[in-house]
Amino acid sequence: MTYEEFNDFCRKLTATTHVLQWGNSDVWKVGGKVFAVGGWSASDKPAFTFKASELNFHYLCGEAGYRPAPYLASRGMKWIQQYDGDDQQDDDLQYYLRESHKIVSLGLTKKLQKELGLNQLNE
Repeated sequence: MTYEEFNDFCRKLTATTHVLQWGNSDVWKVGGKVFAVGGWSASDKPAFTFKASELNFHYLCGEAGYRPAPYLASRGMKWIQQYDGDDQQDDDLQYYLRESHKIVSLGLTKKLQKELGLNQLNE
């Protein structure tokens, strides 16, 4: 996945905002809370950082091309960085980005979730 594809994908998720932060990285937020970062790596290869569930965090720590996210994981947070991906892994990355968006959005107040149209049951 390229940074342009990453930004296009994140832009389509519900109630997201984009800022350039942390060394000109593409930072995506939902309800003002970060759920994904594109960039933020010393390598020339694209790197994508996202929040993970406990299970996905432990699984991805053992997978090639993934590592606990620098800075964040060292502070006990369950964030993963895909630092060596290929086109074959784009679907997986999109899944993890959607999950990160959901995990972060569920941490918002119920009032804010409703205002942003997040996590609402269809009635």
